[in-house]
Amino acid sequence: MASRGKKIVLAASTSESCEHMHSTWKQMLLATLPARYASVFNVTWASEGETWPDGQAKYVPQGLRVVEALLAEKFPHADIAVCYADQLDQFVGEDTQVVGIHAHNPLGITFATDVYAYFYGADVEPINAEEFRRLILHPVLRQHKHHLKIIVGGPGSWQIDKKGLQDQWMIDCIVDGEAEETVVPLFQAALRGEPLPRKVEGHSPRLESIPRLKHRSTFGAVEITRGCGRGCQFCSVALRAGKSLPLEQILANVRVQAAEGADFALLVTEDLFLYEHGPRFAPNVPALKKLFESVAAVEGINYIGLTHGTMAPIVAEPNMLSELQLAVDKSVHTHPASTHPEKRYQNLFIGIETGSPRLFRGLMKGKGYPFLPEQWPDVVLKGMEILNRHNWFPFCTWIIGLPGETPDDTRQSLDLLHSLKDAKWCVVPTLFVPLEDTRLAKRESAKLYQLTDLQWEFFFTCWRYNLDFFHRSKKAHLVYNLGIPFYYYLLGRRLFGKAMKYPLLRMGHFPEWILKHKLYLDFSGKRTPRLPVPERVPVPDHSFRPALPAT
Repeated sequence: MASRGKKIVLAASTSESCEHMHSTWKQMLLATLPARYASVFNVTWASEGETWPDGQAKYVPQGLRVVEALLAEKFPHADIAVCYADQLDQFVGEDTQVVGIHAHNPLGITFATDVYAYFYGADVEPINAEEFRRLILHPVLRQHKHHLKIIVGGPGSWQIDKKGLQDQWMIDCIVDGEAEETVVPLFQAALRGEPLPRKVEGHSPRLESIPRLKHRSTFGAVEITRGCGRGCQFCSVALRAGKSLPLEQILANVRVQAAEGADFALLVTEDLFLYEHGPRFAPNVPALKKLFESVAAVEGINYIGLTHGTMAPIVAEPNMLSELQLAVDKSVHTHPASTHPEKRYQNLFIGIETGSPRLFRGLMKGKGYPFLPEQWPDVVLKGMEILNRHNWFPFCTWIIGLPGETPDDTRQSLDLLHSLKDAKWCVVPTLFVPLEDTRLAKRESAKLYQLTDLQWEFFFTCWRYNLDFFHRSKKAHLVYNLGIPFYYYLLGRRLFGKAMKYPLLRMGHFPEWILKHKLYLDFSGKRTPRLPVPERVPVPDHSFRPALPAT
């Protein structure tokens, strides 16, 4: 390696790059904890990254590997380095002309991370925000800024523009959106010393513009689809038509992961069941089965992980998961509640978002197709039953404070949550955030200090479920139960008021004979959930309804 640095340096923060416990959702959630308490929560792994002997990163987010692959088609391999913050000074020097930085969640203001750090005070910074700041404000970038350009892109790059930090952080160009057909000209201009546009809007690329990867991604991540097309108003990806990558390209990328030491292949998608899908979002089970079998056959790959999916296809095709048993057999996750011979379960990110058919109809009705919005609670209950029966334990999100949410909407969400009390899952309540490039971008975000009694009850009931299902040790329960009243009286009451008191105590397993008189839901065992799991959910006849837009 030349002591004067590389011409092109690509970098990502360690908290976005690490492979903690082979679990994307644990990595994501733990990185939302307050940075100042990282050692207390044993999250010190978030500041450490594995490197090759030359100092380059062993793995970084898949999006940065895409940029690397695009640049490798135009520039010599010797001119490009990929690293973490701690190794920047090894690669940035007098010869460096452009630094590209990946930003997944640089300020911690997406749905999940805009919530959890603030339980410790308004001035607390989440781990992922601190780690990105450590990267973007690295002294070596300031030292050499007079002769290099800084380009920042990734799914969270909009946050920097939104908060007005571009100039303070000396960023020449922000790339917002998919960058396959825009990023190479930007780097070429930077290498010629030309001025760059302050912001570039990416767009959905042609399939042939998506390159094959050159090196390993975090979690062995490999894309199988792009876009979605279901039209949820709070999500930018849902507004872009879906496309499936060719199986040959997917497998080539998996082989790259295995060749550099990955034993885990994470199949990245906005919706697993849109892979090679048929008309009207119909899942292509044979194609999915072939995909899993082909990935599992790659030498060195022992485990298969999944990202996102939707509930409706599971209910519409109830036998589908039986055909996809290999996904469970090749999962890295285990839990005593699994009926698998090796106690394995597969994980899938699923957005439930609301239990209110009214909100569902207004904001996300395409998520439930081919079912009607009024069937959404039944779809969720039946879908969860099918998932759990086949040892799929999903990671679900639920949005509090959606635009127009009323107390009756919250009660309907609580009723659905109550009916899921024995489900095998993780449910993470989030607050509505008006993300850029969505139909709700101009709406007000929800705030913790504005939550109603019912919303607090929903929030902490979710975490009561998670503690009961995933934290099984009596010692862990005791620590939480004793710590919760201390938190409330020392900090919580001052930050958020009295509305959180009884919901918080429910999370701490206080006696239900006290809480049932203070809260909407009765967990004393005397109340049957309002919403039973249906025997089946009939698919409506859509022959007289307008066809959905083609995807």
